[in-house]
Amino acid sequence: MPALPAPLARTTAVIGLICALTACSTLPPYTKPGVAVPDHYAGAPQASAGWSVAAPADAKPRGPWWTQFDDPELNRLEARIDISNQSVQKAVAQLQAARAMVDYQHAGYSPTVTAGIAQSRTRLSQNVLGHSLAGKTVPDYSVGVGASWEPDLFGRVKDATVNARDTAQASEADLQSVRLSMASDLATDYFDLRSLDIQKKLLDDTVAAYAASLKIVQQQFKDGGIDASAVAEAQTQLESTRTQDTDLDVERAKLQHAIATLIGVPASSFALPPSTAAVALPQIPTGLPSQLLERRPDIAAAERRVAAANAQIGEAHAAFYPDLTLSASAGLESTFFAPWLTAPSLFWSLGSQLAGTLFDGGRRDATLKGATAQYDGTVADYRQTVLVAFQQVEDNLSALQTLASEGDTQQRATDAAQQSLQLTTNRYQAGAVSYLDVVTSQTIALANERTLDQIEARRIDASVALLEALGGGWDRASLGSVETAR
Repeated sequence: MPALPAPLARTTAVIGLICALTACSTLPPYTKPGVAVPDHYAGAPQASAGWSVAAPADAKPRGPWWTQFDDPELNRLEARIDISNQSVQKAVAQLQAARAMVDYQHAGYSPTVTAGIAQSRTRLSQNVLGHSLAGKTVPDYSVGVGASWEPDLFGRVKDATVNARDTAQASEADLQSVRLSMASDLATDYFDLRSLDIQKKLLDDTVAAYAASLKIVQQQFKDGGIDASAVAEAQTQLESTRTQDTDLDVERAKLQHAIATLIGVPASSFALPPSTAAVALPQIPTGLPSQLLERRPDIAAAERRVAAANAQIGEAHAAFYPDLTLSASAGLESTFFAPWLTAPSLFWSLGSQLAGTLFDGGRRDATLKGATAQYDGTVADYRQTVLVAFQQVEDNLSALQTLASEGDTQQRATDAAQQSLQLTTNRYQAGAVSYLDVVTSQTIALANERTLDQIEARRIDASVALLEALGGGWDRASLGSVETAR
């Protein structure tokens, strides 16, 4: 086989060396930080009213988590979160900026090409000795193209690109976290408002009943059957209940305004008509604690930031190695315009430069130490996020268990209070007790019925919070491939 010409052999050797060096990388191998994951949730019973422990059913198509409450009005409001909520819009903008940074870092693999055209007239001083153009005015016409390229010898560009990609994925998970949080806040406010509607209906009916009772008592007083104290007691009870009824309007207005803000409209232009329709608690499959690592977008974001911090260590390592710059330029230049575009006007150059820092007072070493410390911090953040996620799930599982039991006992107390009120009313009508006994029984019955409604509202809120704690049906696979060139 004939030998290659010497210039071609040298060029081939240089290109081969560059390609070999470009394959190098200072990026440390990355593994997801380990966390302690329990086998099951301590607060998950075998069965309970309103929810159940079941397999996650990943094969089933998942709709938005709030549709499990089967409330068309809530579904309509939730659909506006992505469109108008300003916190979501900000997270979208941050994700777009992170993706743009990926493109920016990836552009480091490509050469930089410039082009320009120039015209100038230059006069040299006549008092410059030994210069052939002294005292003359020289025009110059030039056009040229230049290119420079820094081969990624030690993975600096590669590490920066990996960092940007991991950060972009963290931003994408952040966006999902914001969406989940806003949707959860909206659902909670909505159901709290509906709970107030139910209590408002109860108090409205109670006020009407108390007003009718007051008229009866006033008539009995006029007939001389009772004394004035009974009228005063009935009047006091009526006005006190009216005060409670009116106070609900303040709380309902606040919740309505909060919902308006969440869907991105002025509070003054938004109103929800009252509704006392019952809300059915959904059955919520909790799955296994290990699956929570894939279901929570905040956990995914924290893990992606660990990966990005690992890539920063690689960037800090790459700073210890030299950079190679290859450059080339070519163009046409002439003192006179006429021969500007002829072959003799051609100029060109080829060159390379290998440069590295020999001494910087420990700056690179400090940067590496800082990157390592930042990595350790992101690992701690990730593990803390996982711990908080488990805590939130357990908190809401326990809350649902406790509130279910509390609701049963409160229902019995409410039934007993209603029965006591009926018996006391019968005895009052028979003249066996005073009207004060009736007032006391009515107050106890109303308080128990309101407490029962409030417990039911808390159960609904706990269901919303549990769905949020479980990730709201989100899955880490929606981030796309988390594997980047390493």
